[in-house]
Amino acid sequence: MTRPSTGGRIEVICGCMYSGKTEELIRRMRQVMIARQPCRIFTPRLDTRYSVGHVASHTGAKLEAVPVSSIKEVMAGVGDMQVIALDEMHFLEDSADEILACCQELADRGLRVIVAGLDQSYRAEPFPGMMQLMAVAEQVDKLYAICVRCGAYATRSQRLINGRPAPADAPTIVVGGLDLYEARCRNCYEPAH
Repeated sequence: MTRPSTGGRIEVICGCMYSGKTEELIRRMRQVMIARQPCRIFTPRLDTRYSVGHVASHTGAKLEAVPVSSIKEVMAGVGDMQVIALDEMHFLEDSADEILACCQELADRGLRVIVAGLDQSYRAEPFPGMMQLMAVAEQVDKLYAICVRCGAYATRSQRLINGRPAPADAPTIVVGGLDLYEARCRNCYEPAH
């Protein structure tokens, strides 16, 4: 059964590590599934922390997902979906311009596009793809975690190497969990040098 489109839109869920981005994406997609809207979830092939072929939150919630390396694979896998979701967008190998163009095209075709990911790197610098999507999205939800040092709202992801802040010249993308990252507030975050 083909359902009429409700109009295209881009929704961005962003924040630091442990802020609940994937949990929120899963919540929205469960609502979509209850409404019986044709949908598909994509997750970066690079992210194997919890389960291959699933989008999974740190709390253990998970849904089946299609592993991809590129936004081009998302475009090829859309089919006749009405809603698509992409978790951990910052792990894709594409440029910010390519990600933006594809998400815009999907929304222009009438799809609801839900994207979740980090808004800042461990250096507290904006991820270009997320920054561009936030500028054009119909809805942006910035989530926060709780700072592990002082209990304030955390908006930064502190990457640690042997318990010390990672240096500025470390790779931008390193997949990890509690072993490598802490959520920290602006005051407790230690800039990479």
